[in-house]
Parts: sequence; structure tokens; C-alpha cells
Amino acid sequence: MRFLIAGIFKPYTAMKTKITVISQFCISFLTVLVLTMGGVATAQDTPAGKSSSVSAADKMFMKKAAKGGMMEVAMGKLADEKGQSDDVKSFGKRMVADHSKANDELKKIAAQKNAKLPTKEPTVSWSSDKAYMDAMVKDHEKDLAVFQEEAKSGSDPDVKKFADDTAKMVQEHLDLAKQTQSKLK
Repeated sequence: MRFLIAGIFKPYTAMKTKITVISQFCISFLTVLVLTMGGVATAQDTPAGKSSSVSAADKMFMKKAAKGGMMEVAMGKLADEKGQSDDVKSFGKRMVADHSKANDELKKIAAQKNAKLPTKEPTVSWSSDKAYMDAMVKDHEKDLAVFQEEAKSGSDPDVKKFADDTAKMVQEHLDLAKQTQSKLK
């Protein structure tokens, strides 16, 4: 997401590098609200001394999902506020609604598993409808692969189910992002 944080629309060569970075963070694009209340909920829901049963790979997936989720919500809010196209605004609203819900679910799973999620809210900027939708298509393509892989190969059943359920949502978002992107060309 540093691509978005640094300013979405730098020259193409810088953009290509930053899109790769975005994808790494968006791969797990599911936790804005999760992170705002995650620390308190985790402390209250897990008994002292209880260790996590989640593998390191599952924890990494959850952290990336949380970061990506927070970014999706933040960018969705900007799209709703600053987008020129009604389709882009609608897409942004959908990102906020769906990813907020997924973030809440991930927060609950993390609390049960005594897994810590990131809490720092992302700083985002806006350039244009087209740039936003281009980034959303690329991010959701990469995110879909990551969520499908976790659903297939993860070790924790709750995290795998979350990944599987969320992969379906990501597929819907990808289809909608492509449709919206095609209207902007």
C-alpha cells in the first residue's frame, strides 16, 4: 500500500514498483475496524498465558489481511468522497461495507487465537477514478490468489474458512472492479 501512501500516481516505473508493494499489503485486505479495537478485544477475550494455536504462516496471512482490509476501507472512503464517477463512488461504498464486515470477522478470529493484528491506520491519497480502479483490479487479482491459497493450504480451520469465505467476496470485488474499470476507458 506504500504505492497509495506515497501518492498513487507517480511515473509509471515508480508506479509499477509500488503496485507490487500495494499488492503485498492488500493481499490481506480485511481489517480496518478490526485494528481499531483489536488490542482491547484480544486482551479481554484470551486468558492470560494462553498461547496461540495458529501457525506462523496463518498469522502472517491474518496480519496481511488486516493491513489490506484497512487500506481497502480507507481507499473506499476516499473513492466515495472524491470519485467523479457514480460507479467509482458506488464501488468505494461497497469496499467500505464489505471490508469492514470482513475486518470485524478477522478481529474475532484473531482474538480467539491470541493473534495480534496491526493497528496503525493507513494514510491514503487520491489522484483519479481511473488510477483507483486500475489499482483495485490489480490488488484484487493478487488478493484472490493469496486468499485461495490460504483456504487450500492454511493449517487453522477457522482461518481457512475465513480465507475461503473472503475469497468469494474478493472474486465478486474483482469482477465489479473490472466492470467499473472498463467504463472509465
